[in-house]
Amino acid sequence: MLEHIPVLLILAPLLAAFLVTGLAWIQSAYCLPLALAGLLGSLLASIAALHQVMAQGALSYEMASWPPPVGIELRIDLFNSLVLVVVSAVSLINLVASWEFIKREFEDRKETFLALYLLFVTGLLGVTATADLFNLYVLLEITSLSAYALIAMGPSSRAPLASLHYVYLGVIGASFYLLGVGYLYIMTGSLNMGDIASLLPAIWSSQTVLVGFVFCLVGVWIKMAFFPMHIWLPNAYTYASMTASRVLAPLMTKVMVYVMIRLMLTVFGAQYIFRVLDLGPVIVWLAVLAIVAGAVMALVQRNLVKMLCYIIVSEIGYMVGGAWMGNQAGMTGSILHLINDALMTFAVFLAAGNFAFKLGELRLENLRDLFARMPLSSAGFVLAGMSIVGIPPTCGFFSKWYLISGGLQAGQHAYVAALLLSSLINAILFMRVVEYAYFGEVRTGHGHHGGHAHGGEMDEAPVAMVACLLLVVASLVLVGLYSESIVSGMIQPFLVRSFV
Repeated sequence: MLEHIPVLLILAPLLAAFLVTGLAWIQSAYCLPLALAGLLGSLLASIAALHQVMAQGALSYEMASWPPPVGIELRIDLFNSLVLVVVSAVSLINLVASWEFIKREFEDRKETFLALYLLFVTGLLGVTATADLFNLYVLLEITSLSAYALIAMGPSSRAPLASLHYVYLGVIGASFYLLGVGYLYIMTGSLNMGDIASLLPAIWSSQTVLVGFVFCLVGVWIKMAFFPMHIWLPNAYTYASMTASRVLAPLMTKVMVYVMIRLMLTVFGAQYIFRVLDLGPVIVWLAVLAIVAGAVMALVQRNLVKMLCYIIVSEIGYMVGGAWMGNQAGMTGSILHLINDALMTFAVFLAAGNFAFKLGELRLENLRDLFARMPLSSAGFVLAGMSIVGIPPTCGFFSKWYLISGGLQAGQHAYVAALLLSSLINAILFMRVVEYAYFGEVRTGHGHHGGHAHGGEMDEAPVAMVACLLLVVASLVLVGLYSESIVSGMIQPFLVRSFV
């Protein structure tokens, strides 16, 4: 059984999606337990894979017993094993926290939503585990199609239009990536990442290889919403259902950052990226623009969820800039921030979901006296905000430390200044929310049901929502305290073999 772990972690949610679809017509009461079982199986398999990788090295699995490079290979190493655990954990916790939301928002469409949710998670896990460039494209499209549908099912009347905009940009991004893979296949005759990596050094000077890389990179940038290719993200995540937003926001963009780093280090190689191409200085400046633009756009928002969406745009700039510094400290910071930002974004969206469950629309004016009404959810939001700002001992501080170190080593002072400016703006943003939530006077009649709480009476979200939020917030501190172990035990050993 252990030798099948790489494929089991993908098959568990995939099989659950098919069974949920069938059971919806027979006995819908079993759909949620089955969905949870599929996600739990994926989490347990990903933890087992992480344990095996740390003990024995990278795992390779040949699909249908066809050996690579002809067959499709799943390959799990120190890098993606950590990402797989985060993806499976976030998706499971979010479904536990969101069941009351799902029942309220979807009523007779709950089973459809669950099936799409499971397919989305399946796609993310497959994208992370695969070692085949074309298979990555197929799984990316499974992920994207599921995401389009999840967003379009949102309760807002603007959700279908936001989803359509996402479709347009998503198709363009996927087309760029697929064209790039086609150019690489023309030059190498292979689609396996490891095989291509062994063939490319002999043809690094080829313009076709350069064009293939640029196409793949632009496609991935569109998918991750790297500024100015971010225009699909704010509306898509704001007008989707809160359950969908709470899994899309922390995972979709971070997995695409993972794909970018995988292409850079595993497929093309650090020497080609940083010495032959030497595009780092230009891309770091693009990252600086993304960081500042995202922070400024967040500053002018009056809707809490849209504000958080623009913070995501800024955070993507952090990771892209760190990855293109050309030194190990920057790449370490980018990988660590990928993990940390997934958890931090998940935490703030969980808190925002708790608020929305009681208040409805999350305009800042609606948050008045929120600390008195929802003290636990408010405290979780503040702690998650502290991590995004980068206050120790939360995990956000440590990844920013590595990113700043990488920027200073590379002489990229503009990047360091942008990161510090963005952190300051984030502090202002979260303090503004706290000002409304703690010091503002209560306004009755703003709640989802005409004002649940009156006179500042405590009216928390359901227990499962609050418990999941507090669990994730606690993980921000725990991951922060163990950041050095994660870096020295997982990230740096991967970079020693991959980073020149």
